[in-house]
Amino acid sequence: MKKSKKSQKGVTSKDKNKGMGKEKEREKKSSSLESGSYNYKMFSFFNRKFKINEVEPPSDVNKAFSLFTEDGSTHMTAEQLRRFMAVHQCEVSTRLEDAQNIIEQVVNRRHHITKFARHTLNIEDFFYFLLSDDLNGPIRTQVHHDMSAPLSHYFIYTGHNSYLTGNQLSSDCSEVPIIKALQNGVRVIELDLWPSKDEILVLHGRTLTTPVSFIQCLTSIKEYAFVSSPYPVIITLEDHLTPELQAKAADMITQTFETMLYYPESDLTEFPSPESLKYRIMISTKPPKEYLEVRSKDASEDESSPKDDSDASESDQEDEDFKSLQAGVSGYKRLITIHAGKPKGSLKTALKEVTDQVRRLSLSEHQLEKLAGSHGLDIVRFTQRNILRVYPKGTRVTSSNYKPTIGWMHGAQMVAFNMQGYGKSLWLMHGMFRANGGCGYVIKPDILTRSADELFDPKATLLPVQKTLKVKIYMGDGWRLDFKHTHFDAYSPPDFYTKIFIVGVPADEAKKKTKIIEDDWCPVWDEEFSFPLTVPELALLRIEVREYDISEKDDFGGQTCLPVPELRTGFRSVPLHDKKGVKHKNVRLLMRFEFV
Repeated sequence: MKKSKKSQKGVTSKDKNKGMGKEKEREKKSSSLESGSYNYKMFSFFNRKFKINEVEPPSDVNKAFSLFTEDGSTHMTAEQLRRFMAVHQCEVSTRLEDAQNIIEQVVNRRHHITKFARHTLNIEDFFYFLLSDDLNGPIRTQVHHDMSAPLSHYFIYTGHNSYLTGNQLSSDCSEVPIIKALQNGVRVIELDLWPSKDEILVLHGRTLTTPVSFIQCLTSIKEYAFVSSPYPVIITLEDHLTPELQAKAADMITQTFETMLYYPESDLTEFPSPESLKYRIMISTKPPKEYLEVRSKDASEDESSPKDDSDASESDQEDEDFKSLQAGVSGYKRLITIHAGKPKGSLKTALKEVTDQVRRLSLSEHQLEKLAGSHGLDIVRFTQRNILRVYPKGTRVTSSNYKPTIGWMHGAQMVAFNMQGYGKSLWLMHGMFRANGGCGYVIKPDILTRSADELFDPKATLLPVQKTLKVKIYMGDGWRLDFKHTHFDAYSPPDFYTKIFIVGVPADEAKKKTKIIEDDWCPVWDEEFSFPLTVPELALLRIEVREYDISEKDDFGGQTCLPVPELRTGFRSVPLHDKKGVKHKNVRLLMRFEFV
């Protein structure tokens, strides 16, 4: 019976007694690998030795190598590799020079031979290439969507309360999570602005969160806005400022961003495109018109009333102050590119209302779910021209997230997430925005932007299958390099299995699971699964590796999520990530994708 990992004292205490540092531990691990086995101590008395199995190419890989080398040759030339890429991997644009470059990189990495020494691959080299995710990854890494459509035609990578380092009630506010979000490709940053005497602070209002200064957040956004993507950054402001501080905020924004700041000369009737807004920053918030309207009305009433000389002098000064304030607030309003605000009537009326100016509407996840039940088509229609932002409900005090697919199904561009945590919902968000080179903008499928006569109904259930995704999982490797040999189990090698999910419209959702491979750091499953898809444009493929534990919760071995429309067919190396979405250095799966 396999023992669960409850203690590693048998190994670590022995190492400590010998005075071994981290360097010696690495040397010991390296020696163990070279000897071809792992030793596990049980109760400090028994020594269990497990042989390390050599990682060998699956039979399908051997067959493909033989098919494209022809005549029983043991080496694949550049031209043969080009044909393999074009025919088997469906990369028809592969040039001979591309194939030669792949060969040079593989030979240099494996044999440390200069690029002039060898121009072919043997079967081990070929297998190494297939397992290299930087050379043979599952999706394209370049921007390839049409970036000239209006902003409303894209899903946009959106953060919620972007300044929080942890929970929604008592964590610190900082520019650090904003920087991390921008480095990871997030394009929409949310800041909550609150007054503190003459200062502007960013914090989660009416909680115990500690504030960070507004100018510090702006400076960080300017510095990191385009480190991962050249496409526009949108700052959504939840504004609780006085008119005086709004004017001050406008000065801070213009002085910080200077020419990077984009704002139109008049209200927009159509949003500009991401391509036209490269390296620009935009502001989205509620215009401060209500205050100005009230003050203007009060001023006009005062003008009609009789005044003595002292009152007139005081009134003149008030008028000057008001005009100055009005100019400042008008300057603040002028900077707002994407106008937000609550509808004057009901949400249902707002969705159906047709106006010349485009705008942004915000709904909580609960509001969206409720409206989607009865007005799904209206939501889809609204998001064809306007922007819909969805945010987590207020009870998510631990900074958890909701399932994002309901927002995407209805065309919501800004599905706002707490980026500081982790979990399955956030993995889905990561997966969606791995599309289009990870630039933070993913063009919506045609079904969400076409004419009203062909409008997509998210509630439709009897949709025909458009295509079937066939997924074959051959094997996994890399855990022995990224983890200590007792990480998963103190007494034996791990027992890995893989779970594969389709996440999308309800009709397409599915779950499959491989068999458990016992006591093997390089598990070979060699299993194939089929997933019929009615709306493949909105489907995500989620993959999770677990390590079976008979007495405790199964251990986590890695995960990834990939957008189905972006999958490259053929053999692919699929890198896995940790729970927070950080890519492991060596852990990956060899898989094959096919659409039929």
